[in-house]
Amino acid sequence: MTTTTATTAQTTTTAMTEQTATTAMPEETATTVRQTGRVDFAKAAPKAFKALISLDAAAREGLDPALVELVQIRSSQLNNCAYCLHMHTTDAHKAGESNERIALVGVWEEAGKGGFYTEREQAALALTEAVTLLPGGVPDEVYEWAARHFEERELAQLIALIFTINSWNRIAVTTRKVPGQG
Repeated sequence: MTTTTATTAQTTTTAMTEQTATTAMPEETATTVRQTGRVDFAKAAPKAFKALISLDAAAREGLDPALVELVQIRSSQLNNCAYCLHMHTTDAHKAGESNERIALVGVWEEAGKGGFYTEREQAALALTEAVTLLPGGVPDEVYEWAARHFEERELAQLIALIFTINSWNRIAVTTRKVPGQG
């Protein structure tokens, strides 16, 4: 795992863990959590949380950190996950990504025609949409487009990254994680 990959995975882990720490009340029980809000996933399912952190770190291995953030931003947009969207746009800025490219991820196809995204990035974003939305499966042409731009190992890593961010999105949306906190 590269230093950047480990750092980004640690940032995700730290943010989710800090959110957990700041929202937990000292005398909280499972009953009070259900009455006052949503479950603290990291605290209530620590083995699953740690396993997802490990999967997240493994999925990033060998992928360009800028591409990782673009994929995570797009998935978070599609899943209406404000918590993850805030986290990954912040991480993308820290990684040196431009405001324009971050702002245009939601319209990557049109922006790609203007040269904002490479063919490789567009293929990754198309695959992200197909895997995230699963509109009757991942179309062959989308998969083949990605396969033309990524070696087999990279493609497998990209697929793992996409389903990992989808898992994080679903946890954050389900537990109502608050953007900017954690």
